[in-house]
Amino acid sequence: MAMFSRFYGGSRPSSGGFETFSWYYFRISGILLLFLVIIHLLIMHWTNDVSCTTYDFIAARYANPFWRLYDWLLLTISLTHGMNGLRVVIDDYVHAALTRSVLLWLSVFVLIAFFMLGTITLITFQVPAHLSAACIHG
Repeated sequence: MAMFSRFYGGSRPSSGGFETFSWYYFRISGILLLFLVIIHLLIMHWTNDVSCTTYDFIAARYANPFWRLYDWLLLTISLTHGMNGLRVVIDDYVHAALTRSVLLWLSVFVLIAFFMLGTITLITFQVPAHLSAACIHG
């Protein structure tokens, strides 16, 4: 018999607190990710030639703060959505309390580490003064 989390097996949790927030966040972040990823795929793989996705292309894109914010939202929502899913899997399938606790804290550490790496990269990325005009659609 398949095991399902007592909070994710169907209806909204009635207990309130963190699990209810998590339940709502899963649904809202999933819808947001759907739109963010489709837009990302259209821009990066449909409207632009994939062979032109170079440093200069990204630098030209990051010259506009909107795209940095967009990529930061994509990073933040995808990381938290994925780690929330991992938390549910750990809760469902890891029965030993100590092992579950270690894995949950490890997932928090991984979330923070990747979030910091991505955020630092987006904030500190330097746009060069002169960009190559090849493959950049103005």
